[in-house]
Amino acid sequence: MRRPSIAALLLALVVSATLGGAVVQETRAASEFDGAAALRHIERLAAIGPRPAGSPAGARTRRYIVDALKAAAVSIRVEAFEADTPHGRLAMANVVAVLPGRRPDVILIGGHYDTKWFRELMFVGANDGGSSTALLIELARRLRERPREYTYWIVWFDGEEARETWTATDSLYGSRRMAAELARARRLPRAVIVADMIGDRDLGIRREAASTRWLTDTIWASAARLGHGAHFLADALAVEDDHAPFLRLGVPATLLIDFDFPPWHTPEDTLDKVSARSLAVVGSVLLDALPAIEEGLTRAGAPRP
Repeated sequence: MRRPSIAALLLALVVSATLGGAVVQETRAASEFDGAAALRHIERLAAIGPRPAGSPAGARTRRYIVDALKAAAVSIRVEAFEADTPHGRLAMANVVAVLPGRRPDVILIGGHYDTKWFRELMFVGANDGGSSTALLIELARRLRERPREYTYWIVWFDGEEARETWTATDSLYGSRRMAAELARARRLPRAVIVADMIGDRDLGIRREAASTRWLTDTIWASAARLGHGAHFLADALAVEDDHAPFLRLGVPATLLIDFDFPPWHTPEDTLDKVSARSLAVVGSVLLDALPAIEEGLTRAGAPRP
């Protein structure tokens, strides 16, 4: 082997420094999330007004999601179904964005787009329904831009909210439907991450007590690495949400929710209660955590549930 010249060594150092800077820059860019763009989606959704499942406004919300994904050249499908509710049989639909990876195994990231139905209350759900809808639109856009080992499904669940009182049959209509269908088809995802009520200006996300520990730990580690540890708290709180039907089937799943939100299910859940900063924090943490989640799934080599 010929000894390299001093000039060649200097050139190699320059190239290495340049490439190293590019890698750092690329990694940093991959973890950035446009919270301002997500907030603009919430503004448009809130302008629609209350958006309960099975309503014309719910259908308008669904069209908004589909149009936004089409504009971003994201492949989508709408899975329509009917659900028996205390208010009769209602037409609902889950929206699924599909981002193919190098392998067919699926990581599902979801949240609900409906708002709670109230008979006389003007509930626009800027945070509860709006923030998850907006976050997922921008997340789909960002994930489309980068290479993926796993296939991603970004899912907007319909009918998360109870029509009357939360029970096993009056809640989680969309996620229960999808989990059951995927179980019958033996096509359950390898992991599920659900986001709900993550736009709160005073963001404080507790660990969800029933969630899969390693999945939660991975996301919390990303939050700490990015300097957002103050928003991802150490204490736990049990919350049933759209991750629950998958957990019951043995799928690793976790929930990100800021349940300490005084305007919850009140007319005060309006635009002034959410912020681009909170949306950016959650989006950036998720983008940063996904490579480690992929690595954990590959290393574990766990069979499908």
